[in-house]
Formats: sequence, C-alpha cells, structure tokens
Amino acid sequence: MTKAELKSRRGGRAARKAVRTSRPIEMLPALKRGIPYTEPMDQEQIEKIDDASMSILEEVGVIFRDPIALDDWKKAGADVQGELVKFDRAMIRELISSIPSQISYYARNPANNVEIGDGKSIFVPMTGAPFLRDLEDKRRWPTLDDLGMFHKLAHMSPALHSSAHHIVEPMDHPVPHRHLRITYSSMKHSDKIFMGMTTSGKNGEDVMDMCEILFGKDFLENHAVTTGNINGNSPLVWDETMLGAMRAFVKRRQPVLCSPFVLGGANTPASTVPAVAQLNAEALSGLAYTQIIRKGAPAIYGHYLSTVSMQSGAPMAGTPEISLMNFMIGQMARFYGVPWRTSNTLGGAKTFDAQSGYESATTLMAVLGAGANYIWHSAGWSEAGMHCSVAKFVVDAEQCAMGHRMASGPRWDDFDEALAAVRDVGPGGHYLGHPHTQENFERAFFMPQLFDNNSIEQWIAEGSKEITERALAHAQKLLREYEEPKLDEAKNEELMDYILRREREIPENAGLNEEY
Repeated sequence: MTKAELKSRRGGRAARKAVRTSRPIEMLPALKRGIPYTEPMDQEQIEKIDDASMSILEEVGVIFRDPIALDDWKKAGADVQGELVKFDRAMIRELISSIPSQISYYARNPANNVEIGDGKSIFVPMTGAPFLRDLEDKRRWPTLDDLGMFHKLAHMSPALHSSAHHIVEPMDHPVPHRHLRITYSSMKHSDKIFMGMTTSGKNGEDVMDMCEILFGKDFLENHAVTTGNINGNSPLVWDETMLGAMRAFVKRRQPVLCSPFVLGGANTPASTVPAVAQLNAEALSGLAYTQIIRKGAPAIYGHYLSTVSMQSGAPMAGTPEISLMNFMIGQMARFYGVPWRTSNTLGGAKTFDAQSGYESATTLMAVLGAGANYIWHSAGWSEAGMHCSVAKFVVDAEQCAMGHRMASGPRWDDFDEALAAVRDVGPGGHYLGHPHTQENFERAFFMPQLFDNNSIEQWIAEGSKEITERALAHAQKLLREYEEPKLDEAKNEELMDYILRREREIPENAGLNEEY
C-alpha cells in the first residue's frame, strides 16, 4: 500500500470514529419491513392450526374468572357454564374481524409517533424485573431513581421506540402506589410512547386518568397513546385482575396485548405445534373479548414464549422451538389480519456473558424473521427476567438498531453511482478515497459503538476492556448527555396533584382488587 493510500485509509478510519462518537440521538422510525417473512407452514397447515384452535374454543372452552366478563359473554350469545365459556367459531371470527390491522401511536413529541402492523414494527424495552445490575454491575433491589435511569436510557436509544413502564420494580415505594409513580416516570423522562400498568382494573383506570391529563380526554378517543399487557393464565384461563385492566384500557380505545403466558411443556403440550394451537385459542378468546367490550378498539395478538427444561423445570430462552413458535404465530396473526407481539433478546444467563449473547441474538433473529409488530422486552432482559442489566440494556438497544437496519432490507438508491465507482477504481485499486465512499460511508455499513473491532494490540493498549465494561461506560456517557424533555408545566402540576391525591386515597396495604 502506498503512503497516499495509507493516509487515505487512516483518514477514513478517523472520519468513521468521529461519526461513532458524535452521532446525534434521534429515534429511528418504526421498522418498515424490507425482507421476506420466515414462514415454515403452508396454507393447509395454517388452516389446520386454526381448526384445532377453534375446536378447543368450541369443545374445551376457556375459563373467565370474572363476573362482568361472564355476563358480557352471556349477552353476546356464548355458552356460559359457570366460569367456563364455550364459543362458536363463527362468533370468534366475527368478533376479531373488527380489530384494526394497523395501529398509529401518538407520543408526547409528535416526532416520535410510530405505527405498527402491516409490515411495521417497534422495539420496546423489557419490564417487570425485581432486581437490576447497576452501573457498577452489582445485582440489587431497584429504586424509583433506578427506574428513571432506565427510562432515560430508553429515551437516549435510537432503536427503542418506547420507554415501556416498570422496566424495574421501584421497591422503595408501596406496591399499591407504584403504578402511579411508574407511569409518571415513563411520561417525565421520555417523550416517546410508553406502556400503561395493568396490575388491576382500578390501577388501569388511574393510568387512563393520567393519560387524559397528559393528552386530553377527547384525544384518547381516537388516538393510541399507551399499551396495556393482559396476561392469560395458561392453560385456558383469564382472571379478574387482567380482565378488569383490559376493560379500563379498551373502553378508552387504548390497545392491549392479549398474551398467553407459555411455559412450553408445563402449561402447554410438550410439543411445538400443539402448543401453538393452544396459545392461539387463548389469544383469540382474549382478542374476541376486547371487541365485546368495544367494537373496533385496537388490540394486539400477544404471547410470552419460553420452553421448560425437562430436567429442572426451569424456563429456557433462545431454544429452537421458541424460534419455530414465533415463526408460526406470525403466520397465524397475519392469517387473522391483526398486529402481534412477541418478546425479544431473552436469556436465562445470570451475567452478561456468552450465554446471554447467544440466547439474545438467537431470539432477535427469530423475531425479525417472524415479523412481529410489537417487539417487547427488547433491552436488558437477564436471568429469565429476574433482573435488568444496565450493560445489556445498552448493548441490546444497539443490537435492535442493527436488526432494524438488516430487516429494512437492502438499499438500491445509490446502485448506479456505486457501479460507476467500480469503473473508476478498476482492478487492483481501493474505494476508501473514492467520492462515492466519502459520501456514503456513514450509512453504508452499520458501525457498532459497543463492539470492539480493533487489533489486539490496540485493544490491549486501551485497557483490554470487555463488553460489559465498555457498555457501562457508554451508559454513563448517555446519562451525562441526557436532557430531560420537559413536561408542560401545567400538565406536570396536574399529574403530581393527581398522584398525591390517589396516594392519600389508596392505603399502602391495599389489595390489588380493592376499589379506592
């Protein structure tokens, strides 16, 4: 290589480094799919799953442990036998036909509005961790300040489209009050969309009240601003707590995820295809009930997938069967014409190690192949959801950005210019100094900030830092650079007044289903 070529190469490297260290923090748009779906089932097999699921609904039925839901189903014409409800398949098909195939979400900052469904997807951080691994990589109980830290990191991560809700549980606040503080943290620290707590029907009502304060009551009627998660109790049970929260959201036309909680082999058959038939029946019964509550309300086909070790009974992530189930569920959701949710970057590893990386990468690639629309638990998930790791959170967020780039498909807009460069450079040359390269290097190939691709000598000279140390340093940098997207002063005051009033009204030892 000549001195001129070496200089050009070094200049290109310096330019790329400058881009990596000064990239502005702007949220990526919703992923618009540009690659084919991974679809292992043919049409006959899709219809076989559908028929099996409808037979389960007709012949086995689903338990609804909720008097209001049971009364609703009686009025709708279902066969209600105590808490057991059996459905005619024509009724189920008719009900789910009114669910919109696409949902437009509206954020506090209109620049962060997104759409899902019909080939569009978003990434949402993990939620529900009772522990965290903090900025010193220590596993401990989380506080409200820790939750705020994760909401800030979500805000600063381009590929995360939501601040979610209780990424970690704020253990320094009473359980009956947490939903209020969690919702406020989601609203305060980010102007992206967020999730709403569904820990009871009344808590769901509180979340809706806070959303009305932030956006306006009339706005919610025709605009999705948040998402509630409604977990089923597999096999084939929906309980009062979840159904009450579902009604709180759906009555105000806010989307809910109808999510069977699958532990393959424990609460489903120990076989992939029949497990999908069961969870499909469960999801359809939940989706159908949203339309009993309010016809035309947006809803999302959901699930949480894991398989159970037949040796220990422990849930596993990143297994081949989970990938296959994701592919199949994607096909079923598209068969019914509804958006669907899955979980991402899952893992059972106790630290951010090679197991963690393999499990998460396997899940991410399967999810992207399957074409999920609402991609939840996309950052931080560790130890089967028992803790959220700061280091893994920021690396997962970057992995989502890489996945976003890959699933967007190849770009063709500079095809002719790049072919002209081939003629300019000719045999034996290089492209580093060519005008096309200089104009396109920023976007030509994704350049990870958190992976090290330097020589071994340079890596040693810079302290032999492994991924966890680099990730924690990056998280600290993001937090130093974070600027709060300020809430409107009057709305902020109204939100705080509401929170303080509800905390006075709700006893600290109140039960989940007690009404206050």
